[in-house]
Amino acid sequence: MRLSELRGKEVIDIVSGERLGLLEDADLLVDPRSGRIGAVILPAGGGLRRKREEVVIPWHLIRRIGSDMVLVELVPGRAYLPG
Repeated sequence: MRLSELRGKEVIDIVSGERLGLLEDADLLVDPRSGRIGAVILPAGGGLRRKREEVVIPWHLIRRIGSDMVLVELVPGRAYLPG
């Protein structure tokens, strides 16, 4: 899949059902040594709760990339913040 194909896809947490934002607004955290994507960073204010902090979603928590959405499985109670 090309990076351009990810544009417009909505990111949904399958645990809470929360809409986290659009992938086109996200940044990718890439490991410079391996060249692999480590995480997707969604900007602050996305999703239904507009006052939230930015969210860092580790790549291994992405469960499915569909035609119009990306399903992620975030662990309840864990803060997915940069750092």
